[in-house]
Amino acid sequence: MSEHFDVHGGARLVGEVDVVGAKNSVLKLMAAALLAEGTTTITNCPQILDVPLMGDVLRSVGCEVVIEGDTATITTPAELSHRADSAAMGKLRASVCVLGPLVGRLKQAVVALPGGDAIGSRPLDMHQNGLRKLGATSTIEHGCVVAKAETLVGAQIWLDFPSVGATENILMAAVLAEGTTVIDNAAREPEIADICTMLTEMGAKIEGAGTSTLTVHGVEKLHPTTHSVIGDRIVGATWAFAASMTRGDITVRGVNPHHLDLVLNKLELAGADVTTFDDKGFRVVQPERPKAVDWVTLPYPGFATDLQPFAVALSAVSEGTSMITENVYEARFRFIEEMVRLSGDARTDGHHAVVRGVEKLSSAPVWASDIRAGAGLVLAGLCADGVTEVWDVFHIDRGYPHFVENLNRLGANIKRVAGDPERK
Repeated sequence: MSEHFDVHGGARLVGEVDVVGAKNSVLKLMAAALLAEGTTTITNCPQILDVPLMGDVLRSVGCEVVIEGDTATITTPAELSHRADSAAMGKLRASVCVLGPLVGRLKQAVVALPGGDAIGSRPLDMHQNGLRKLGATSTIEHGCVVAKAETLVGAQIWLDFPSVGATENILMAAVLAEGTTVIDNAAREPEIADICTMLTEMGAKIEGAGTSTLTVHGVEKLHPTTHSVIGDRIVGATWAFAASMTRGDITVRGVNPHHLDLVLNKLELAGADVTTFDDKGFRVVQPERPKAVDWVTLPYPGFATDLQPFAVALSAVSEGTSMITENVYEARFRFIEEMVRLSGDARTDGHHAVVRGVEKLSSAPVWASDIRAGAGLVLAGLCADGVTEVWDVFHIDRGYPHFVENLNRLGANIKRVAGDPERK
């Protein structure tokens, strides 16, 4: 049975909200548990659909996985299967991150091509090229990535683009390779630093975490650990945009505000008052209608492509005209088609979008194409007259724990409703 959210417009969001572990980190940390025999415990896990899905992926190669509340316990056996081809692989993009650990530990892997959000092509060329540099063969056969090596030897690896997924897979293969691997133009996201921290706790030798050059000195063996996931900066930013869009006052706790410096600075330009609390959280107060600002998506520390739908939604209700430039995923502008349903004034030209703000949006049925687009449509619905129906909300459930409950505690009026949509 399909579900949708009924979002009543006109709410001003006020209060406090806690952010838990990062979706974009926890799934990779779970995969890293494959590198060491024994029991690894990951705490501060978000209670989202993707965590049990990743648990299914790990079970498919022989792990025991227990998920209770915000804790995932992963027991990795001495004898792992090198085939990760469970049905869960097709449901989340991050499932491909088991490739690196399996090749690193077993010197072979057959990993089903992943699924996930519909935001454009995300090829695995850099993942495969990195493994080849380490001495593995890698091909695509029958819908799977097939990799094999007699031995893995450290190498100098240059990434054409600072891909998060490629950086993670190469990193997790390199920690058990012979010799030293240098990954240049590596991704710099906080989630990369988080996985480097966990791998170091497991006995890996990694230099340069958080920079564009990672140096990995291979070791013979890793051991299990207990690790707490960093706070989810994308969820934290979602609440920051929610405050600005609804002219609200929201305090966000559990996320490092310095991971969101650019976002918070931009919201200040839009007229918000922003206060940060060391590395623990921040407060966003929007006293009046936001002013239009321009946004450009870039790899970290630039503006995250995951947040582009919120930039569009904020621009749609701001005073003035905004230019949004998408440099990472070409299909992210699908979101704009749904914003137009809500009477947003937006036009696209290639990887640019021009959005002219309106005083108030108009409610309509809309459909989420990915996690962040779904959340962005909910926030837009809060700024529309009447009741907006947001469909395909399973996407939102993959990235936001207790989303409806948190919104209602902040003063929104949102209900989850079962039923089949009739597209209009």
